[in-house]
Amino acid sequence: MDEETFFPSDTDIDFSFTSTTSSVTTATDRTFASSSARTSLARSSLTLSFNESRLSTSTAGATAAANLHHRPHRKSDPHWSAINAATTLSSDGALHLRHLKLLRHLGTGNLGRVFLCRLRDCDAANFALKVVDRDALTNKKLSHVQMEADILSALDHPFLPTLYAHLEVSHYTCLLIDYCPGGDLHSLLRKQPGNRLPVDAVRFYAAEVLVALEYLHATGVVYRDLKPENVLLREDGHIMLSDFDLCFKADVVPILESRARTRPVHGCFGSREAAEEVVAEFVAEPTDAFSRSCVGTHEYLAPELVAGTGHGNGVDWWAFGVFIFEMLHGTTPFKGGSKEATLRNIASTRQVKFQARDEEEKGVGITEARDLIERLLVKDPRKRLGFSRGATDIKRHPFFNGIKWPLIRTYTPPEVRGVARKTKAHVSHVTGVPSERGHWWWNSKKNKGSKHNFTFNNNNYYSYINYKKVKKCA
Repeated sequence: MDEETFFPSDTDIDFSFTSTTSSVTTATDRTFASSSARTSLARSSLTLSFNESRLSTSTAGATAAANLHHRPHRKSDPHWSAINAATTLSSDGALHLRHLKLLRHLGTGNLGRVFLCRLRDCDAANFALKVVDRDALTNKKLSHVQMEADILSALDHPFLPTLYAHLEVSHYTCLLIDYCPGGDLHSLLRKQPGNRLPVDAVRFYAAEVLVALEYLHATGVVYRDLKPENVLLREDGHIMLSDFDLCFKADVVPILESRARTRPVHGCFGSREAAEEVVAEFVAEPTDAFSRSCVGTHEYLAPELVAGTGHGNGVDWWAFGVFIFEMLHGTTPFKGGSKEATLRNIASTRQVKFQARDEEEKGVGITEARDLIERLLVKDPRKRLGFSRGATDIKRHPFFNGIKWPLIRTYTPPEVRGVARKTKAHVSHVTGVPSERGHWWWNSKKNKGSKHNFTFNNNNYYSYINYKKVKKCA
């Protein structure tokens, strides 16, 4: 077919999204009333019309080429390959709406709608297109849209979304980002017995979320919207955080600290000796971050945020503790009979209470997980784990012992009910090189240590073995 069939000119496009059924958007029961409310997903059938009488393109030719956010180190990624193919055929070298083919409506949020789409004449890569009607938003929500676009444009991390293109057309802002076919962790939890995950799965997802938060904080971004609904699952089973409209930015000063640690050394005759070594640790935590905006999901709000006296980076580490608790127990720790009761529980001096789990699960990471949660859910943010040194301290907690953090994205995700993924090696999000170092499997070992004698070491509570090497030795 000729080019005009696949790429009609912008003058023929009216980028209007109309529904043949009424779309009712209501705030979810987990959304704080005074925050930017998250709306529930709305299912509707779409009608796309092509009529320039209602549309004017605000993306000028001089700036159109800047709407792509190239990542040269990911040139072999199929998504970038598809985009490069489309822009090569474009007269101005930029991506336009005429290059996109919408497949279906994925959901409706507070700021706009999200659609599954592909590039025309290319079915190898799926994308999510977030469409925001600026005319329908208040100035405050418009600032949230701008904040999300700014943050997305700067992200480059395997557990965070990639902004492939930013399109401004008439009164619409369109963000082309990654599509995650696995849904979100909240939906996954609803498929589990008791709405909770096994401890090894909790550790896996918590570790990847921790790495994502570490990256955000290192860039001076305080997330403020951590919850299972915003943790999406990629096709390969790894996570991706979403929704950055509630973030705020702060200055951060990275530092390199030295720390002495003792590691065991095996002698020639099996004797163990202690050797002291000095290790360098990178710390980049926005400890001076400060905001008075009361936003977020009420069950995940930190006490200082509820009090309205101002908050900083500590709200993310409080939410991280709530997040781990919900994955373990199927509910949040301070949930009351109403939103007001939940907020009172958070603001009170009430400490976190844990639910009993099955006998066979006791002692297999539960004690360590509860200790970590208690250290994160400290009402005073200055005493909260992670407040001063961020993820650097949290990574050293016994709950995460044995994790090889630089290799975390090469681990095979745990088998969880309701998760379907491809088994072939996935393309590396950072390097663009297929992972050929073998699969790394979780090998559980029991640890009956008491929470009262924890030390922040790196003993192999969970060890990881290279599956290919094991097969060769067998």
